[in-house]
Amino acid sequence: MFEAGIKLGGIFHQYLGIPVASRTAASLARTIEAAVALQPFVTGVQIRIVPRRAGPSGRGRFGYHYLTAEMIDARVELTDGRAHVVARLVYRADLRYPLMRVESVRERSGRRATSRAGRSARR
Repeated sequence: MFEAGIKLGGIFHQYLGIPVASRTAASLARTIEAAVALQPFVTGVQIRIVPRRAGPSGRGRFGYHYLTAEMIDARVELTDGRAHVVARLVYRADLRYPLMRVESVRERSGRRATSRAGRSARR
């Protein structure tokens, strides 16, 4: 689970502030996915960037945003031995906070090792 936190923390801290627009959000997300996928234990990564969650920044050719916590929805899967972890980074508007959480921990055999915490807080 520690490695999941490292991966999500890296996504959050390495990419905030990078220029992004609606037309570049998908390619930026694929680039981040490819970079995270290179790291140890990563078996899956999905990034979604939603530029409209940020306020306006510039006009015309200067009309881009910079990546903010509100825009990022990230999911990582890691496998180490028999352990399989799924973790998420999602901005929680009700908390005004980019929440990182472990969604599940399973043994690779498919048997659940730990139940999902905070089902009601799921967004």
